[in-house]
Amino acid sequence: MTDEHITLDRLEYVGSVRDWLRQRYGDSSYEAIWTKVADNYNGYLEVMEPLGGKKNGHSKAIYGGLLIFALYPALPDQPPISELSDFVNNLFFGPFVKLGKIFDLNRPFDLALINKVFESSGNKDRRDIVKYPGGFANVGKPFDKENQIASYDFTQCPNAEFAKKHDLLHVLPLLCNSDFFGIAQLHGTLVRCGTCGNSDICDYRVVGNRNPLAAKYEIVTDEGGFLVSREVN
Repeated sequence: MTDEHITLDRLEYVGSVRDWLRQRYGDSSYEAIWTKVADNYNGYLEVMEPLGGKKNGHSKAIYGGLLIFALYPALPDQPPISELSDFVNNLFFGPFVKLGKIFDLNRPFDLALINKVFESSGNKDRRDIVKYPGGFANVGKPFDKENQIASYDFTQCPNAEFAKKHDLLHVLPLLCNSDFFGIAQLHGTLVRCGTCGNSDICDYRVVGNRNPLAAKYEIVTDEGGFLVSREVN
């Protein structure tokens, strides 16, 4: 199993989650809650299909997501999902806050650079899914240099599939919605009308926040708690 997955002791987000639990619930309750989180995570690994562990190009998204799936059912007060959004946003995209001081998606060079990252990630996804059919199915899109749009689609997301199988679809927005936060830190706008959790496809278009396309959409919360882009009437 250790070759197929990232065990809890090797997961980089663990320290931050434990600190958050201590701050929210206090030392007296922390240990019991963390034990439940660990039991949930280890139990999920037992039923999770092989995805390559750290060899998977999206290992942080997959196993970081699995930790959030393990965390929420262990919380004794079962708070509204929205109460965890700031924590999860910063857990996954905290470094983007500093990056945004030097990186600006309104600049053509910076947007072209992130498009290269998308292309590289997509190529890795397409190689990975041959070995691990349950992984991310990434559909590349050509870079729209004229309109300054970097795009790709997912037709399959292991986080979404896991959520559907384990009655955790209500927790999935914590993972999906953090993408909007991350792109915003880079002075960009994510235009995404659906995810694999609330649609057949996760469409991912990134532009600078001063791009005319950004003004054509507003970000709203759908009935499932997912942030989605909707055209402004």
